[in-house]
Amino acid sequence: MSETTDAAFARALISSGPMEHNPQRMQLFGRLVGSWRAEVRQLDEATGVWREYSNEWIFAYTLGGRAVQDVLVIRDEDDPEGVQGRGSTVRVYDSTLGAWRVSWFGAAAGDFCTLVATPYRRDGIRQDGTQTDGRPIRWNFSNITDDSFEWDGWVSDDEGRTWWLEQHIDAVRTG
Repeated sequence: MSETTDAAFARALISSGPMEHNPQRMQLFGRLVGSWRAEVRQLDEATGVWREYSNEWIFAYTLGGRAVQDVLVIRDEDDPEGVQGRGSTVRVYDSTLGAWRVSWFGAAAGDFCTLVATPYRRDGIRQDGTQTDGRPIRWNFSNITDDSFEWDGWVSDDEGRTWWLEQHIDAVRTG
């Protein structure tokens, strides 16, 4: 029996662990590998109202253990597949830059962001970049433990002189 295309693709993409020749480098994002329940608070810029909802956030090693990729799954009971939207982030260490290159693909809304990530404070990760509309963004992971982390999405309307919070996530490991 031949392998299905979906199974072959998943087998080629997903890795069982970090690359062998420098696995410690992968730990900045590797400690997030697994499944998480994400409790989200997001500001609607147009109305100024904060919305709250729960997502599933799944992280895995990919591309031969050289990347950490996630899939953000937004549940919707009205969708036949039970999913309203999906997005994915790919993170690859750039040894020339000495930092991580990060690309977010928000397929549902057509959002595409590029960022550069570095360790931040004692237990966090700071990601700086630009979102689809050209505004600077800062996405921070903080308070990372084996079982939880926080994520904050900041936006600047004045080229980074001031920042405002547009999204906060409290994540708890589920697997």
